[in-house]
Amino acid sequence: MKIGIIGAGNIGGNLTRRLTALGHQVSVANSRGPQTLTDLVEETGATAVTVSEAARGAEVVVVTVPLKNVPDLPSGLFDGAAEGFAVIDTGNYYPRQRDGRIAAIEDEGLTESRWTEHHLGHPVIKAFNGTYAADILDRPRPAGDPDRMAIPVAGDDESAKKTVRALVDELGFDTVDAGGIDDSWRQQPDTPVYGLRAGVEAVTRALAEASPVRTEEFRG
Repeated sequence: MKIGIIGAGNIGGNLTRRLTALGHQVSVANSRGPQTLTDLVEETGATAVTVSEAARGAEVVVVTVPLKNVPDLPSGLFDGAAEGFAVIDTGNYYPRQRDGRIAAIEDEGLTESRWTEHHLGHPVIKAFNGTYAADILDRPRPAGDPDRMAIPVAGDDESAKKTVRALVDELGFDTVDAGGIDDSWRQQPDTPVYGLRAGVEAVTRALAEASPVRTEEFRG
């Protein structure tokens, strides 16, 4: 597939490494410009592009930038993307550590990914937000392996969710359907599933045990 990755930090960089190794055509962008991605490009064979170019022709677009920077992404971000493209949102809200207080999330009750979706103007699939970046490289396992990790995947667009779940499976992880974007609070920071390195059964149980009450540490 043709995949665009916006954000070349820990998650974006390691997804670039794995997806290119699997034979996908990856375009990667960051806020500092293509010239700063030389090392990643030489390592992986990905193509460095501007943020505005990242989605062109892409069947999957990964948005993996700090939540506070989502509103600063350029308009027309998905112009030229492939028909029926899916958007993966890996973001988390860290009000005290990074993002500042976002009233729409804390006062109006929007989930983090619903807030992101509103700014992007396109449905998103929430995945990899609670995954350790190193695990993307170090913990893939073949299907059926008892040590295979499962990743929760939430989203409203069932076709896009199917695409993303298939891609996660190809990357070497099982998936658990975590419901729609309004249910995605179940995988936000400080929930039982966040950072959980476990299989389908434990991830399913952790999602069910989550509380919608945002803890003090994750309130601004």
